[in-house]
Amino acid sequence: MNKKYYDANKELWDELARLHYSMENEDYSVKSFLEGLSTLKSYELKEMGNVKGKSLLHLQCHFGLDTLSWAREGAIVTGIDISSEGIRLAKLLANQAKLEARFIKSNFYNLPKILSEEFDIVYTSIGVLCWLNDLNEWAKIITHFIKPDGFFYIAEIHPFSMIFDNETKDIKNLQVYRNYFHDPKPMEFYADGSYASDEIKFEPKKEYEWAHSMSDIINSLIEAGLRIEFLNEYPFTVWKQFSFVEREPDGFFRLRNQKAEIPLLFTLKAVK
Repeated sequence: MNKKYYDANKELWDELARLHYSMENEDYSVKSFLEGLSTLKSYELKEMGNVKGKSLLHLQCHFGLDTLSWAREGAIVTGIDISSEGIRLAKLLANQAKLEARFIKSNFYNLPKILSEEFDIVYTSIGVLCWLNDLNEWAKIITHFIKPDGFFYIAEIHPFSMIFDNETKDIKNLQVYRNYFHDPKPMEFYADGSYASDEIKFEPKKEYEWAHSMSDIINSLIEAGLRIEFLNEYPFTVWKQFSFVEREPDGFFRLRNQKAEIPLLFTLKAVK
């Protein structure tokens, strides 16, 4: 990845790691986690099954809430992330929670130079693919780290839902805003806050993102030698993606007052 893009995105995620660690809301709460709350979603627990005693590599782990939630489920966990602040805080959180975990600061694409073992499960979840410029290499690296008979699991924002301008307030004027298909040249944005809070702001920082279609995702994994076991699409998501979604009692966000549904989230499992 171009150093300019890497450095900008790392700086942003260092800022977000500090911000999210200090939050206390329905999206991030260290206090609730330390009191025993799991951050894992119902679909993840159902689709991944029993992880007790299995080695799990969590890619793009942020500051480790999900990683450590898998540790509580009995997995032997390793988390990696681009953010040095994220990894520092993940280690702090593991110590506070008295959970065994290993956290490694690394650019995803450099990971094979740092880590040599294989894992029963390679896992990644929500808001991860847009920070990666090359999915073919992504899939090869994932395959490299999976044990024979192991599997890869991803839960992610559906790429179709990402084409719309999520800052639009009036759904009647909703515009196609982003490319659905991949362009090697990234989209450049300025971030001055978090997707997890409308209230907290910081000095604007550049960020670079890439679009990946569903066929990009599936074909990259197939070409890397994995077999797709399932692909599931859901009409809900886990964040306030649009002004016209609302959180329901189950904790998921769904479109409000609409005549039809669109896919907002997908999960996929691939085996080696």
